[in-house]
Amino acid sequence: MRSYGERGNGVRSRIVVLGAGLIGLYVGGALHAAGAEVALIGRERMRRYTEAPLVLTDLEGGRTEIPAGTLDYSLDATALADAGLVLLAVKSADTGDAADLLAAHAPQRPVVLSLQNGVGNIDVLQTRLPDYEVVPGMVPFNVVSPSPGRLHRATEGGLMAGRTDALDPWLPSFAAAGLPVTLRADFVPVQWGKMLLNLNNAVNALAGVPLRAELSQRSYRRVLALLVEEALAALRAAGIRPARVTKVPPSALPTLLRVPDAVFSRLAGAMLRIDPEARSSMAEDLDAGRRTEIEYLNGAVVRLAERAGVDAPVNRAVVELVHAAEAGAFSKLPGDELFATVSRDR
Repeated sequence: MRSYGERGNGVRSRIVVLGAGLIGLYVGGALHAAGAEVALIGRERMRRYTEAPLVLTDLEGGRTEIPAGTLDYSLDATALADAGLVLLAVKSADTGDAADLLAAHAPQRPVVLSLQNGVGNIDVLQTRLPDYEVVPGMVPFNVVSPSPGRLHRATEGGLMAGRTDALDPWLPSFAAAGLPVTLRADFVPVQWGKMLLNLNNAVNALAGVPLRAELSQRSYRRVLALLVEEALAALRAAGIRPARVTKVPPSALPTLLRVPDAVFSRLAGAMLRIDPEARSSMAEDLDAGRRTEIEYLNGAVVRLAERAGVDAPVNRAVVELVHAAEAGAFSKLPGDELFATVSRDR
């Protein structure tokens, strides 16, 4: 049995990833390879990544090999009992259940860093775990599994978290793993800044093509431009100014997305610096018959718009299409057809 020590001042050093899907396995695996004390909690279908050698690769050509059987992977929550830091990587719809697991199995009150998509997760966690240090976080990159036993970081971006001293004991471990964490005091605007980009998850899922192919086609980008415009209008009405999380200011995104393909490839080369086979997590969920996070992405925009007294018909139409796809009642659409479908009620 591996023993887990403490850092200075009695801080438990063990990092536990709760929800070890592709993102959780990649982050947890990188931390483990860099020498951190890591345990992973996930589902049976992901166990195969730990029973054989696991290879982590990235866009910059980095490669890390983890020998078979060296990752501490379990299917139950008992590993939470000695956690100092919990990286929460479950789907947004499972946030409440994850909070209940923490309350039941982690009475030592570890720091909880949410690495989830969407907005609203922190409110759920803080409500259910009032005595825990809950920190909002952001994973901007996409992870794919292009071959058995390999996880590949397919897009750019660095980890971000809300500014707090509570993460200080673990920041060196993240840096050593090649995943340095940028701390931001303005995390609500950061979350919404990322949300604007995550609105493409649904477009990609409805398109049925890899991300690079989708973003290379102006017809699909026009759909995304409408979604972003509605979100920006709702944010203005709500008095929220989204942070700039890419080289492109949020207000400029709709204009950039609508330019011709050749111009877009020159002006937004970084957005197309994606593994050719990478797809959004929502596309992966649809193909696997799993529940998507649409209500926590485009659905969050619709609810924000309603509270602010404005409308978001395109985001609402996309939510309905994704729910239809979850029920098996939707076929993937070319860009022009998707644009016509979602903009019909504008």
